[in-house]
Amino acid sequence: AKAPHGHRRLLTRRDRVTLGLMAGVPTILHVTLVWLTALASIALAFTTWDGIGFGSIQWVGLQNFRELFASNPQFWPAVQHNVIWFVVLIVLPTPFGLFLAVQLDKKIRFSRVYQTAFFLPVVMSLAVIGFVWQLIYNPDTGLINSLIGANKPGHYIDWIGDPDLNLWAVLIAASWRHAGYMMILYLAGLKGVDPSLREASALDGAGEWQTFKNVIFPTLRPTNTVVLVVTIIEALRAFDLVFVFNKGAQGTELLSILVTNNIIGESSRIGYGSAIAVVLLVISLAVIIPYLIATFRKERRA
Repeated sequence: AKAPHGHRRLLTRRDRVTLGLMAGVPTILHVTLVWLTALASIALAFTTWDGIGFGSIQWVGLQNFRELFASNPQFWPAVQHNVIWFVVLIVLPTPFGLFLAVQLDKKIRFSRVYQTAFFLPVVMSLAVIGFVWQLIYNPDTGLINSLIGANKPGHYIDWIGDPDLNLWAVLIAASWRHAGYMMILYLAGLKGVDPSLREASALDGAGEWQTFKNVIFPTLRPTNTVVLVVTIIEALRAFDLVFVFNKGAQGTELLSILVTNNIIGESSRIGYGSAIAVVLLVISLAVIIPYLIATFRKERRA
């Protein structure tokens, strides 16, 4: 027998360099743009800095958080608006997305066309959606005012400029997009339901509603968990639509808008804006960490 000459390398040097670049470059970008940025924001939250030279950074401890919670007139309204954003998304477009998914799961005619039509807003940029809805809400030539006859002098309804209306106007646009997102999530969950459950329910004489309520919906529990987490994240990171509409002024304040206005605004209070970002991060982690723990536990049991 021949003496072994070692293992034959399956990858050439060029292949290893290529794989190293393919794995290394995205990793470096991810660590730099996500992790280092997040850690820098946490550190800057305890400082005051105007963004001009690193020598101007001064340690202030918890002063930014005290000012934020005690004397910022925009902080608590922004928190309230984020909560309203979540409640509206979970109450209106989420059930509507479930309804659409149930209907499309029946394999009706042109279901692919309907799926594409309802999912189209999800793949569109939120900035583009904001511009589209600006045209719809235009007081003079907008679709809504034209339909209700409020596009005449003295009868204008300013959907974007009125503090009592603009938040709800933005939420309608956000719900239009969110419904398609929920439809796809629930449709994927419905595809995973065992057909034998439907057959057994039909043999027992259960109607369509009883089958859905007692058989189908309980099996969607994992999907419901994903939907809840996704909706909370969507509510916390809401920014694009509001910024396009009116830059978060006059009744549409959000935590993300406050972060942006303080960090890249005229004041350049980077430490203060970082403190708001840390609050937003803590709220997000309070939702994401329990979800990850529950997911990992299920995988271990499986």
